This record gives sequence, structure tokens and C-alpha cells, in this order.
Amino acid sequence: MTIAADFRSDTVTRPTAAMYQAMVAAPVGDDVFQDDPTVLSLEAEVASLLGKEASVFVTTGTLSNQLALRINVGPLQEVLCDHRSHIHVWEVGGIHALCGASVAAAIPEPGRRFMCDEAVRANTRSDHSLYHQPVTRLLSLEQTLNGEVMPLSQMAAACEQARALGLVTHLDGARIWNACAATGTSPAEYAAHFDTVSVCLSKGLGAPVGSVLAGSSTAIDKARHYRKLYGGGWRQAGLLAAAGLHALREHRGRMVEDHANASYLAHELQGLGFEVQQPQTNMVWCDPPPGIDMAAVIDGLRAENILIGGAYSGPRRRQPFGESAKSLRLVTHLQTPRSACHLLLTSLSGLLKPALRRVPC
Repeated sequence: MTIAADFRSDTVTRPTAAMYQAMVAAPVGDDVFQDDPTVLSLEAEVASLLGKEASVFVTTGTLSNQLALRINVGPLQEVLCDHRSHIHVWEVGGIHALCGASVAAAIPEPGRRFMCDEAVRANTRSDHSLYHQPVTRLLSLEQTLNGEVMPLSQMAAACEQARALGLVTHLDGARIWNACAATGTSPAEYAAHFDTVSVCLSKGLGAPVGSVLAGSSTAIDKARHYRKLYGGGWRQAGLLAAAGLHALREHRGRMVEDHANASYLAHELQGLGFEVQQPQTNMVWCDPPPGIDMAAVIDGLRAENILIGGAYSGPRRRQPFGESAKSLRLVTHLQTPRSACHLLLTSLSGLLKPALRRVPC
């Protein structure tokens, strides 16, 4: 199958020709021995961008997050996070399995989109209640969260409250680069409020593999130990680190194009009868027009080599995107230029009427 356009996620990107050249030309060593020069360059560059002492290159965002949690949290303790957080919903219960810790998955305060300082204060357990309950140890926030940008001021206030309560702070910054592109805020300004920060290279930046965990030298040294325990030590990883370096240096500046394409898609989908949540970054959440058999539309698009994700099909009361989330997500990225958006919209327009006729009366 030759894919004409893929809007399922920004994880589906493929290396560009220039990125392949960077990978082929990369000097390599053995990363377990910490002598791969390209990996060392990547780790130094990410640490500098985030204003941290050190960082470690790992395979995935899940591994990066789980390392950050493991070095700070253990049995009898809990992680406080938003109920929609990746670490809670999409990491297979790793906090329980790997840390032996509990999760307090909190709903933001009324009228708030994100965890604010009031929510941190209201959900933090500072006492075990005569040995009956875990004690809150760490606050984890996410940037972006389902494509939405958490305001820096709210993030700072939440972390300040967490520190006042004695909590460690972690940022799942898988899409922090999108937040920076959307707001003009630097990565270091976001990262300054957290003890550890995880960032992905393989989403909007377009590298094929990899995430980086940054923090203090002591924290990262401990994370390396757990990375080895989890089977995450790798050898000539400089080939992949080179892709990450290229992405950081060449692709961050173009991410505003993805946001512009998401806004364009949102506007045009409204014209086709979709109910759309206006995107802040590169994710378009939408509901199809009433009476549309969207499964038939998705199949029709696939027949034309255009891929989009289906609606969440899990338990209704455990909707991971929150009550206000639309049922479909379209994600723009390095390989969904405006021409791909046009292709999707043209195909959708042709498929909507037949899909409407398929719905039983």
C-alpha cells in the first residue's frame, strides 16, 4: 500500500532525504560505554535547550516518562496527574508495574482546562492517614495535552504549589516543541519549573525514533541505571541520534506550518458539516455531520490510500480525551502539507453522501 496522506498521528513521519544523509554520515561509538559522539552531542544539545544539567537518549516517550517516575516514586507513594495524561492512560499501567506506586488521576477544577495550583492543593495527600493511604510524591503535567497548550503562568503556579507541598515535578513534554512554536515560549522557560522533562524527537520533529529525558546530573545518572535494567541500553545509537539532531536543528522552525494546516483543515471541515474544536497546535478534533457512517468513510479513504484514525472505542466513562473531546482526531505533521489536506478534503467531500445513504432509517 502506497500511502498518499496519513493523518492518524504525528508519529507516522518518515525520514527526509537530508535526515537520511545525516544518519549515514554520523560518527558512532557504543552508547552503553557512553562514547558514541553523536549521542553525546544530542544529549548535550537537548540539555542546553531545556536548561538542564544533563540528559539521556532513549527509545520512546513511554520509556523516558517511566524512567523519570521510577527515579522519584516507589511503593507507598502516588503520582498526581491529569486524568487525561499519557502516563496514566497510554503507558499500560507502567507506574503500578514498574514503580509499585499509585496514581491520583485528577479532573481539573471547574472552569479550568488544566491542572492548576488549586487542583494540586486539593488532590495532594501529605499524610498516610494512619498507614491506610499512599502519600503523594510527584506531580506530572503534560505539554501539549491532546494538542492544547497549557499556559506557562498556570504551569508555573501548579509547580510552585507542588514544591510548597514537598512534591517532585515532571513534565511530559512529548509535544513541547509544538507549544513553543505556538506561543514563542522557549523550551527552557517551560522546563524551568520541573525537576525532569521528557521530550520526543519522533512526533512533530519528524525523527524516526527517540526521546530524551533531561534533569540534574544526579537524576540522569540514576535514570541511566534504570534504562539498563529495562533493557534500554543500546550500542551504535548515533545513527538515530543523528536523525534527532537534524530534526532539532532543521524542523523546529517549520512546525508553524503544521499548525496553519490544522487550522485550515478545521475551517474546511466545518464547511463540510463537521463539528470542530478549533486547534491550538497540530491536532484537529471533530465530530462528523449527523447521520454519517464514519466507519464507511474511513474505509473509503483507506481505499484511496488516505489514513485517518477512528473514534475512541473503549468504555464510555473512561474516555481518555475528556468529556469535551470530539470523536475524531486528525493530526498534521511534516508529511501532511497543504496538498495532502486538499486531497483529504476532496475525498471526504465525495464520500460523505454515500456514507449518509448507508445509515439505516
